[in-house]
Amino acid sequence: MGFHPINLFVRFILEVAALAGLAWWGWQTHTGMDRLAFCVLTPALVATIWGMFAVPGDRSRHGDAPVPVPGAIRLILELAIFAAAVIALALADMPVLALLLAAAVLVHYLLSADRVNWLVHH
Repeated sequence: MGFHPINLFVRFILEVAALAGLAWWGWQTHTGMDRLAFCVLTPALVATIWGMFAVPGDRSRHGDAPVPVPGAIRLILELAIFAAAVIALALADMPVLALLLAAAVLVHYLLSADRVNWLVHH
């Protein structure tokens, strides 16, 4: 199911939610020009990192790997980004959204056992 189009769409929505959470953290926890910089640059940097490091042949992505990494590294990277977004939302005084994002990510990865297995073994 991890490679199913609906599951891929759900993962895309979760990725957008994570980036939005990081942007919200930047907006809520900083002031002045720092606010704008953190609100824009934090999710931009994370999205760049997210897109750069990929497992060659990952069917859940476009298949290209600008910086090829083993599947386990990619899985750790994804989980670290989602965890950072959950923490960022909690720090931005949005604990309910933080918990909802954490729960949604957990359910997503449970339903994506085939992809997780593929990542661990590639």
